[in-house]
Amino acid sequence: MKVITTALPGVLIIEPKVYKDERGFFTETFQLERYQQVGITQPFVQENHSRSQRGVLRGLHQQRTRPQGKLVRVSRGAAFDVAVDLNPASPTYTQYVGVELNDENHLQLWIPPGYAHGFCVLGDLTDVHYSCTDVYCPDDEDGVRWDDPDLAIPWPIQQPVLSTKDLALPTLQARMQRL
Repeated sequence: MKVITTALPGVLIIEPKVYKDERGFFTETFQLERYQQVGITQPFVQENHSRSQRGVLRGLHQQRTRPQGKLVRVSRGAAFDVAVDLNPASPTYTQYVGVELNDENHLQLWIPPGYAHGFCVLGDLTDVHYSCTDVYCPDDEDGVRWDDPDLAIPWPIQQPVLSTKDLALPTLQARMQRL
């Protein structure tokens, strides 16, 4: 497997080995020892699977006191996946990493605990899987709007389909006033 470091500390793009032949392909999506060797040492305690139509955007989400590390991959379709540093004390505050994950490139994005996460769907029907290092706690939710001008993330869609919850997320400035 190939590991690509990013501008955000600890955020990694992982390119697993894919073995293809006339029957299709085989790849390991996780192997404990190899992932520990690249610094992914926390155990996964929850596995999430979302299926979305083209144009859906989910995020930007995180948890306040029980941050989740996430190993994200796409098994069908394509998504633009993003990790954002929302820690005001961090030297990379407001910086992000975005990468297309799809069923052809088999890339994975490792997002350590503490970063916000979101993705938009580029394929007609897309399955996104993410293994998490802590359980989801609805009372611990936090996040910022996907289109926050202070982040200026170049999402590859213009008018995403959003949940009511995501429409209500605050801007970064409003979030900072609340903290």
